[in-house]
Amino acid sequence: MRSLRNTSKQVRLLWRSMSGFTRISVSVLFLILLILLVGPSFSPYNYSAPIGDVWEGISWQHPLGTDVLGRDMLTRIMKGGRLTVALAFLATSLGFLLGTFFGFLSALVGRWVDVLLSRIVEIIMAFPSLILALIVLALLDVSKGILVVIIAVLDSTRVYRLSRSLAQDIVVMPYVETARLRGEKLGWLMRREVLPNVLPPMLAEFGLRFGFAILFLSALSFLGLGIQPPEADWGSMVKENALSLPVALVPAAAIALTTICVNIIVDWLLARAARVRSAAPEV
Repeated sequence: MRSLRNTSKQVRLLWRSMSGFTRISVSVLFLILLILLVGPSFSPYNYSAPIGDVWEGISWQHPLGTDVLGRDMLTRIMKGGRLTVALAFLATSLGFLLGTFFGFLSALVGRWVDVLLSRIVEIIMAFPSLILALIVLALLDVSKGILVVIIAVLDSTRVYRLSRSLAQDIVVMPYVETARLRGEKLGWLMRREVLPNVLPPMLAEFGLRFGFAILFLSALSFLGLGIQPPEADWGSMVKENALSLPVALVPAAAIALTTICVNIIVDWLLARAARVRSAAPEV
């Protein structure tokens, strides 16, 4: 009970420290995620079944109208949004695991490992991300798993460079050298010595990468190499309804609103981390 009260107090203090825009962004993002999570369960329509005329206007039966095949847009926005956010989160999480692990490994081991990993990352980053993804997807059968892996690999290169840079400042600290002399293993050094000291900027980068993953996945779907029918995500909905601007703007607005909220929260996290670092006493 005491730990619950402490957690509640910390949440209240965190909320009070936020700016007005940040509070609005957190509230809107929470509302979006809640709607995507529970909304499809309350919809009376099947997201893939036509139930009306093509591009019907807004009505009580269809609050966002219907799409190019007469399907309820509200149901499709909720169902497609759930898929978009889930795949983007999975891709971002996998990309962070890969990038953080190899970034820490490069900083801790150094020598030829650092050179090899850095050259591989530079080769991947030399190609435009979208072009590289389109080439790979053109050679493979498009599936949700393939999309997650491709976005994760592309994301991991940026995460690698950040985690390596941050870890290089940590591994020269006396407490890391002491842990090495105690005989601590590489995994222990990563988890106990490096990760806790780079967590705030890494969490902020996670938010940025998550927003990028939503935009990237939507772009691939808009180009026809993302989520394939009968499933749908926000990007494919924009493509399907491109001839009706008011309808196409609905999923486009969902993409924009979600990424803007994420970016505002990330900016607040970065500013908070900077204030904490500036207030910390020098050793």
